[in-house]
Amino acid sequence: MEKTVLYFDDPGPNNTAPTLRASAQRAIDLGISQVVVATSTGKTALLAADAFPAGTKIVGVTLQHGLWKKYVGVDPELARQAQERGVVLLTCPHTLMGAVDSALRDQFGVLPPQQLIAHTYYTFSQGTKVAVECMMMAADAGLLDMGREVISIAGTDHGADTSLVLRPVYSHEFFSLKVHELIALPR
Repeated sequence: MEKTVLYFDDPGPNNTAPTLRASAQRAIDLGISQVVVATSTGKTALLAADAFPAGTKIVGVTLQHGLWKKYVGVDPELARQAQERGVVLLTCPHTLMGAVDSALRDQFGVLPPQQLIAHTYYTFSQGTKVAVECMMMAADAGLLDMGREVISIAGTDHGADTSLVLRPVYSHEFFSLKVHELIALPR
């Protein structure tokens, strides 16, 4: 098989539109009807709702609520618009970085195994870690059909610059995870 992968010279939100277009086309090509998208404010989830064909299940995964003051929280108006377009928004603890493991790191200077895994994914891109993490968060919440592939989209800080085709797994089955395809990735 031969296919095109989008590689961006720089990470960031300028890559959101091409990442969503390429991901929507790949979803059509593969018959994938479920998408997970990282969304801090709700904007990327709303853009995904516009980019993907009608009938695509879109799960927008936000930062866990406890991090909203440190970073950014969901914009209620963007969330409302995304939900009106059928996006399911999920806010819960992070699977790989940001929950109890962060407390251990901050309090005791320990690098927990989840964060070692997270930093390993960072060697590809921040979005790779976030895409894998958000997929597992959506799976753990019961929002994915576990027997079907999913496209998971994330980015570096804001917007989307990374997109992966995955077979979804629950976090307790992490080592069964398979990344089937790269759709987009920053260099």
